[in-house]
Amino acid sequence: MSRPQNIRKIRPTSAENPLKDRTPLDQIAAELDAAADAEETGAADIAVSVALLRQAGWLSDDGASDPALTAVRLRRVGAANLSVGRLWEGHINALYLARVHGDATARARVESLVGGGALLGVWGADGATPVEQTEDEATLTGHKLFASGLGTVSHAVVTVSSGPQVRLGLVDVRDAGRADASGWQMQGMRATASGRYEFEGIAKRDILWLGGPGDYLKEPHFVGGVWRIGALQIGGALGLLDAAAADLRGRDRLEAPAQMARLSSVAIRALGASALVTRAALAAAPGAVQSPEESAALSAAARLLTEEIGLEAIRAVEQCLGLAHFAEGSPTGRKARDLSVYLRQAARDAFQTRVGEVCFKREGDLWAMF
Repeated sequence: MSRPQNIRKIRPTSAENPLKDRTPLDQIAAELDAAADAEETGAADIAVSVALLRQAGWLSDDGASDPALTAVRLRRVGAANLSVGRLWEGHINALYLARVHGDATARARVESLVGGGALLGVWGADGATPVEQTEDEATLTGHKLFASGLGTVSHAVVTVSSGPQVRLGLVDVRDAGRADASGWQMQGMRATASGRYEFEGIAKRDILWLGGPGDYLKEPHFVGGVWRIGALQIGGALGLLDAAAADLRGRDRLEAPAQMARLSSVAIRALGASALVTRAALAAAPGAVQSPEESAALSAAARLLTEEIGLEAIRAVEQCLGLAHFAEGSPTGRKARDLSVYLRQAARDAFQTRVGEVCFKREGDLWAMF
């Protein structure tokens, strides 16, 4: 009897069997990724991608009931389609703020809206005329800039006034005549349809107040929530690395030690940053052992670290792919553009200082963070 031949059983790759062993999260991520290029050019409506999250039941997630799971989902959505991730993160934040600061009437109203499929947002960037109440408090004045999701977000949590007495109000923002996305001429995150929204003349009776003056600034609900941004940033970085690796595999260039080293060095740091994001998410959740200030510092640290890793990912991919990365239609080009714009979050220096103060202001503070 002859000896059997050495036959190696080859397991089909995911490319050969794209649906094999896919989880629902994998499927959602794949569909979001497939739609992203068309959404950037306006050939597809980002509302269709938002509908995928709605169908999955994710619009009821406020990031507080299972923060670790929310962080995982944000990471995967950010990797697939950062513009959709930006809108979803805003919705999570708005829902969380309503549940934390709203009274029973406000909470019931928000739950009804979300149950009916509404996408919420948080719009806080004032323009030349800040959003404030008129002297008689009858109406609002002013406008918001960088309001993400114009035409897709139906109700926005808006900051009214500024400083220690800032208030939060939920406003119906479906009036297309008040919206103007024409000024959103960024190189990335184009699909978010961000822009200006005019609040001039909106009546007090049409504002659903969430808490009182100053409540918005209370921790760990304010800076303590930026772990969500960190989750999206690390997701965007990982999605860019994954797309670059696929491009290199397709051209038989991935096996070069230098290519592996560039990508793996960023991936290694991303592993650590993902753990920090999860820790920050848990620290901001109800019942956490950390103080509100420690929770805020952890979230700030996670956002700062993931920003650094995002920048490293962009640099590594540029070096790996060379000019091909910058070609029209490059599989990595849009991801890098979106990530570079999204990384430019506000208050970076203030966050850095805040982390330092919590860690080093008093002897022994550093070890409390660990």
